[in-house]
Amino acid sequence: MFLTKDEKGILLLIARQSLESIYEEFPSMPEIDYKRHPSLSMYTGCFVTLTKSRQLRGCIGYVAANTPLAETIWEVARLSALEDPRFPPVSAEEIGRLLIEISVLTPAVPISNYNEIKIGTHGLILDEPDAHGLLLPQVATENRFGVEDFLTALCQKAGADPYWWRTRFLNIKTFTAEIFHEEQHRDLTGERK
Repeated sequence: MFLTKDEKGILLLIARQSLESIYEEFPSMPEIDYKRHPSLSMYTGCFVTLTKSRQLRGCIGYVAANTPLAETIWEVARLSALEDPRFPPVSAEEIGRLLIEISVLTPAVPISNYNEIKIGTHGLILDEPDAHGLLLPQVATENRFGVEDFLTALCQKAGADPYWWRTRFLNIKTFTAEIFHEEQHRDLTGERK
């Protein structure tokens, strides 16, 4: 996509600092040199995924953003830690044991046939009047899903009948994502326990 290794490292540091400042009285995002790193000022969707001992601990993001990427990462890192309804808020003691993964999204594109879905490349968005859901591209590869499994999981995530996609063609969009995590950038973010 468009991010350099340095920019990925900066985003990971922003997410880490966002988490570490959650329990501070006056948290503030670090200053970003947008002239030196213009990609960090782009308005694009992103998600922050938090894991602990290889288990999901929180994941929140936006398909599209109304703030620069660096600021959006700061915000969604906090939301992932505190607002994911599937989990209790992250405690201060847990923060140092969390691994951060960032997914920077491309704009979503509608599909006209389920055969257009590419496992390992595409994330999916279900956008129906009564059901909305999103699965990042890595969900399919991590769970060894085929296209049918991925569609079933998407419907389930949206709170719909898991096999709804078999009864009619649903309004589904695909997107790709640039995915990176702290283990790839230890030299920039430091070791995590």
